[in-house]
Amino acid sequence: MTNNIRVLVVEDDPIAAEAHALYVQRLDGFALAGTAHTGAEALGLLKYGPNAATVVVDLVLLDMNLPDLHGLDIIRRIRGSGHPADVIAITAVRDLKVVRQAISSGIVQYLIKPFTYSAFSEKLGNYRAFRESMVAQASSTTQSEVDNALAALRPATQGSLPKGMSEETLRAVVAFLSASAVPVSAVEVAGALELSRVTARRYLEFLADNGSAARNPRYGTRGRPEFEYGWVR
Repeated sequence: MTNNIRVLVVEDDPIAAEAHALYVQRLDGFALAGTAHTGAEALGLLKYGPNAATVVVDLVLLDMNLPDLHGLDIIRRIRGSGHPADVIAITAVRDLKVVRQAISSGIVQYLIKPFTYSAFSEKLGNYRAFRESMVAQASSTTQSEVDNALAALRPATQGSLPKGMSEETLRAVVAFLSASAVPVSAVEVAGALELSRVTARRYLEFLADNGSAARNPRYGTRGRPEFEYGWVR
């Protein structure tokens, strides 16, 4: 597949919208088609048919809680218009009913905030593999080819973290780091989350190594050099 997947970011929070747009631009095989901050703006860009807007969108990264429309309503309108774009829900909504409704509406992935760049990259990489698999097939297909394409949307294993690290602690560190207006040290994270300094540093280093956090030396401290970590927004 030679053409980039054109992505529309729909997110009302300006900082989050900018971060998601930058994430898209960092990924090979993807291009940013535009950014919308409301449901109405998104639907305007997603008009389909002979009088459609010039913006071409293959994939929508959709915040489910927008100021004017719920994400489920937007998905229904996209499907009702016949627009072929796929949808990945990106939201802080953890309500199981909403998740089920979104899945039944035809989304291809569901990302819960806050998340790391690594998690974002994995989800979109899986989607790209799915899309490439479907495009590569002829007009007819087999059961195994369909199974393989759908399997691409799911990670091969949930055990992607290094041994001894937990998803729960990682989410706590990500939430604290992404909410902080200034870079923080391992000592500060450890104190806020009731972790040992060694544990906090391990998670911060993990986030820095996968590109989700920026690591820089903190000057003016006595003794051993200390690093501070800032969320890549």
